[in-house]
Amino acid sequence: MGKMQVLGVIAVILAVYCVHAKIYFREEFLDGDEWRSRWVNSKHKSDYGEWKLTAGDFYGDAEKDKGLQTSQDARFYAASARFDSFSNEGKPLVIQFTVKHEQKIDCGGGYVKVFPADLEQTEMHGESSYYIMFGPDICGYSTKKVHVIFNYKGKNNLIKKEIKCKDDELTHLYTLILNPDQTYEVKIDNEKVESGSLEDDWDFLPPKKIKDPEAKKPEDWDDRAKIDDPSDAKPEDWDKPENIPDPDAKKPEDWDEDMDGEWEPPMIPNPEYKGEWKPKQIDNPNYKGAWVHPEIDNPEYSPDSNIYKFDNIGVLGLDLWQVKSGTIFDNFLITDDVKEAEEIGKETWGVTKEPERKMKQEQDDLKRKEEEEKNKEQDTEAADDEDEEEEEEEEEEEETKEDTDEALSETDEEEGKLKDEL
Repeated sequence: MGKMQVLGVIAVILAVYCVHAKIYFREEFLDGDEWRSRWVNSKHKSDYGEWKLTAGDFYGDAEKDKGLQTSQDARFYAASARFDSFSNEGKPLVIQFTVKHEQKIDCGGGYVKVFPADLEQTEMHGESSYYIMFGPDICGYSTKKVHVIFNYKGKNNLIKKEIKCKDDELTHLYTLILNPDQTYEVKIDNEKVESGSLEDDWDFLPPKKIKDPEAKKPEDWDDRAKIDDPSDAKPEDWDKPENIPDPDAKKPEDWDEDMDGEWEPPMIPNPEYKGEWKPKQIDNPNYKGAWVHPEIDNPEYSPDSNIYKFDNIGVLGLDLWQVKSGTIFDNFLITDDVKEAEEIGKETWGVTKEPERKMKQEQDDLKRKEEEEKNKEQDTEAADDEDEEEEEEEEEEEETKEDTDEALSETDEEEGKLKDEL
């Protein structure tokens, strides 16, 4: 194959790739306050929390790491951005974004929602119908998970698996991949953390098989693997009391039966006690095994090859509650290309993650050093206070002694005068 032919093949491949790869929505907040022209705040409630654009207290790049941050504690937040509507029929759907809980979040959401294009953005609220809800949710020690919720036939269905989210203060990349073959994958920081099939990991459809309602375990079915040995008998000398009177105990010499009642020795464990007798166990000759309820095809089950499909995707929203504000959302991406999403993740989060980690570590080290210096100063002040207290106590004791000596001297003088007069 000649050089021109090779170049031609490459051109065809790139052309095909460009035709099939589509980015529907991308938001990195690189143009300052212009984000306000693209994002709409809901007016469904009058007291939604306010967003601010910032890279936070620590970052890898002061400009690239700017994102929307929750700024008020104990508030609901509701904002969304619109894009050209599309259907994911016959192709992958990738939803990706970064989250940084730099406030060391105690309870609050870090997820996104993908809505139908007919959503009225100014009226978006917690009950608004959505297609997909995806991302981390943290509350206390018990809830630290990644939500993956799909709406199917008007019902929101939660994943049956537990996916742990990141709960530190650094930025993390969350990716959801939904494939047309009805499989999915969840990645955190560009690493797969969970995958499977929609039908297996959600309760979208009734089960394929159900227990046969007509089947019953036969009355003569013996499912006891072991039985009592009928030839085994309890020994005649088996039954002994569990406790007996202490044979070494003696009635105290000062025991008064009129006052104390009849004396009885204390009870002690019987060394000859053998416990409850049980016959030996032997294999059951009539054992047929555990009875398994036979299953039949579920008449209510009907396969659906379009569970994954959403026909009118058009809005991405942040609809959440936070007790302690400070979470920063950035690097939003919706595309149909898994590889492209991975590369964009590397170009954004991947480039700034290590500088951010380094800056955070330097801040932590400085804070720790300041705390140590502060503790040293407090210890020194406490020691100085103790020395001052001791000096004051010594001075008070000295003054008391001088006062006492002076009083004794005056008393001696008075006594001397009295003697002279006498």
